[in-house]
Amino acid sequence: MDVEEAFQVVGEFGAYQKRAVAVLALTQVYMACQSMLVVLVGASPEVHVEKHDGVHSPVTFFGDVDSIVTEWLLVKQQSYKVSLAGSLFFVGLLLGSFVLGPLSDTVGRRPVYLTALFLEVLLGYVTAASPSYEVFAASRLLVGLMNGAIGLVCFILTQEYVGKSYWAVTGTLTSMTFAVGIALFAALGFVIRPWRTLATAANTWGVLCFLLSTTLPESPRWLYCRRHTRRAQEVMRYMALMNGRPAHKLTLRPAGGGSGGSGGSGILQLATHPLLRLRTFLLMYVWYACSLVYYGLTLGAGDVSGNRYLNVAMSGLVELPAYPLCVYCMNRPWAGRRKSLSAFLCLSAWACLGAIFIPEDAETSLGVTSLALLGKLTVSAAFNIVYVYTSELYPTVVRNAGLGVCAMSCRVGGILAPFVPSMRALAAAVPFSVFSLSGFSAGALVLLLPETLGAPPAHTLEQLQPGSRRVLENKKLHGNKCESRMAGRCRVCCRHALKRTRISNFAQNSRPNRCYSGGWFLEKLPS
Repeated sequence: MDVEEAFQVVGEFGAYQKRAVAVLALTQVYMACQSMLVVLVGASPEVHVEKHDGVHSPVTFFGDVDSIVTEWLLVKQQSYKVSLAGSLFFVGLLLGSFVLGPLSDTVGRRPVYLTALFLEVLLGYVTAASPSYEVFAASRLLVGLMNGAIGLVCFILTQEYVGKSYWAVTGTLTSMTFAVGIALFAALGFVIRPWRTLATAANTWGVLCFLLSTTLPESPRWLYCRRHTRRAQEVMRYMALMNGRPAHKLTLRPAGGGSGGSGGSGILQLATHPLLRLRTFLLMYVWYACSLVYYGLTLGAGDVSGNRYLNVAMSGLVELPAYPLCVYCMNRPWAGRRKSLSAFLCLSAWACLGAIFIPEDAETSLGVTSLALLGKLTVSAAFNIVYVYTSELYPTVVRNAGLGVCAMSCRVGGILAPFVPSMRALAAAVPFSVFSLSGFSAGALVLLLPETLGAPPAHTLEQLQPGSRRVLENKKLHGNKCESRMAGRCRVCCRHALKRTRISNFAQNSRPNRCYSGGWFLEKLPS
């Protein structure tokens, strides 16, 4: 049997996989704390600077705030350094996604994940003990570098530990726990005000995550597509035993198709393969737009009027209703991945567009803050869908490379995001105008990508090669029952009787597709 059939024996989402995904979800909480660190430790209180004969007197801060601003006097001409520290974190994310993320396609998911997590925890303590702003900024860059690698591999592992029918669930769970992490970090910041103590407390959570992560196995899907069949079989058998399933009959056949380890690097294959190249260009812009809007609204939460800690907590909690909603839409045939992603991006753009026309002095509760939270909710749903959708558009052998390249463009949006709210100095409507245009354009481009709902995951590049279709056999269809020998794998049979069933060859897999009558037929592409 192949790895997909093995998951039917092992259990697509058994007790062992649930524990493994829970460990990875806890890591998302730690990643959220690191991502939002500058929002609280960079809090800027009201400040007063007097001039006597052209000379600045000592700076006076109002309010009980202990942050990098008050310690290193990052005010007036030095205030840009707070946003710079946030942007350096996202520069690190970009480099980590581009350099370390695709490395897991070569050396394995587990080694990259554990190494990056261990180094991020160490660097997190360097952040908390920084003697100067320069050390603080450098540590944020390196923490972001490790965070970029962890984020990609962590998401990939939540997908590759389970059967494909649960990919939407596990992908959504990681995004949901990231949102919970934002809210928990806001609560932690409310209780612990000194910024060094807050950074230390938030980073200590990573120690627990690392200790738990050492129990995780290598991805069986990665082992299988890299032709480490024996090791993949051992992992699958261990999963079966832990899930209480019989493991003695579980035997994997060698992976068919192309070589998992040849054909150039993953990045090179993305550039040379015509279908992957087009998908990558489109996805890169979609990821960029999602990141710009998501982090722009998240990092700008502290600048919105009201309590800083409450605004940050709400920006995290408002995401929670989005995830069950997007899971429901993603799995409905009338919406699927593509239409759901486009719709949520456009809804976020409409919310940001509406915020432009609300006066700044409006005292109603349904003002800019409410529309900003609505935009955050819908773009969170879009961000969750784009993770799942992208992992389904790339075959296993280049999946992490594809996600790495897309995440690289995502981090470009993250780098620019801290500066977009500051564009309010030009005009109050500029930040929301930028977010709105980005959302509308990305929502339109998504419609150029194919739908993946119901299609089996591709493992090799050969399974993406287009080929001519041929009729293998003609069988009568009686009502909703197809007599074709491959009917058991059809998603829905053609609803018209006595219609010809077209079946084409798609390596050793099959996928449903629509026929001219509006029903479904089983499609394969010739090898």
